[in-house]
Amino acid sequence: MATNVQTKDITAADNALKRVKVGIIGAGNIFAQYVRGCRMYPILDLAACADLDMERASARAAEHEIPRACTVESLLADPDIEMVINLTVPKVHAEVSLAILAAGKHVYSEKPLAIERESGRALLDLADSKGLRVGCAPDTFLGGGLQTCRKLIDDGWIGEPVAVAAFFAAHGPEAWHPNPFFFYEAGAGPLFDMGPYYLTALVTLLGPIESVTSIARASFSERIATSAQHFGARIPVSVPTHISGALQFAAGPAATFVASFDVWDHHLPRIEIYGSEGSLSVPDPNTFHGPVLVRRASAETWTEAPLSHPTNMQRGIGPADMAYAIRTGRPHRASGALAYHVLDAMHALVEASDRRTHIALQSMVERPAPIPTSLLPGTLDA
Repeated sequence: MATNVQTKDITAADNALKRVKVGIIGAGNIFAQYVRGCRMYPILDLAACADLDMERASARAAEHEIPRACTVESLLADPDIEMVINLTVPKVHAEVSLAILAAGKHVYSEKPLAIERESGRALLDLADSKGLRVGCAPDTFLGGGLQTCRKLIDDGWIGEPVAVAAFFAAHGPEAWHPNPFFFYEAGAGPLFDMGPYYLTALVTLLGPIESVTSIARASFSERIATSAQHFGARIPVSVPTHISGALQFAAGPAATFVASFDVWDHHLPRIEIYGSEGSLSVPDPNTFHGPVLVRRASAETWTEAPLSHPTNMQRGIGPADMAYAIRTGRPHRASGALAYHVLDAMHALVEASDRRTHIALQSMVERPAPIPTSLLPGTLDA
């Protein structure tokens, strides 16, 4: 039988911390990435997985050597499981997360936190009343690329940030995704599917968003799937597929933000941050790595900055960080409050277009603490 870090003895840095038993609900497309990522952190003990399709849950458990496959109800009733990772489709994120909290367990959800603000707020309120944690993807801002950007900004390498350009532009997932239909339903589209990576990165780098305005449209009433599984299927579109927004950050910077499924190709940056003393080129916020490029005001060219943090993590660093926080009492970084602020901003972008006005956000959030440098492998606390 294969051996991995999940079944090894915990490291010396973890000796004082009891491992957190984890269950996963949802055995879909991103399941394997979470399993691999979680197993990089010995504080997490993957104990069970569940899915509405019991056959799929059993197959995934066998494939990844997870001790138990079970029904959702059985997983939630297991008194040994402390944290549940919610990998269901976006439209049921809130429903499943509420059930997890009601069962007395901490929850870490795939993004978005919820489809509507009200259900996202209900999640946070229920968790608070029960003394439980809510975490939410994306956790890519904990990777070496974005943590290096955070350190460069905090250390003053570009001076005071004043402006931002951020672009996600592609032609939709119907060409490659095995189940592209939900991408064009409520709670998805380019804004709710990819926007969380960009907006979370910006909030963790620059602080909370104060207000937004935008122009949003659904450029085509339907899409045609060309992936092998659903070739030729017609996909109705019920969400905006091109959003051009402007964000005002509470600390001062103004950002241009575009999220689109209507672009075949482009030469746009993913994220660039412009400061009083230089410019910073931020890597793809949907990854954990670089490159990170800086051009100081006195320099003639861009320079690639050495990364201050490792890049070998995968999805799962967020749940691991939350597990450390559960054990030590500190705040966790990929928090429900951060995810709710991003949810608030995404809804405000759509509303601003519908109402042709600026929308002030009702939520605020503090930047999560940076990851310490020079950590031992498999640890997240110094």
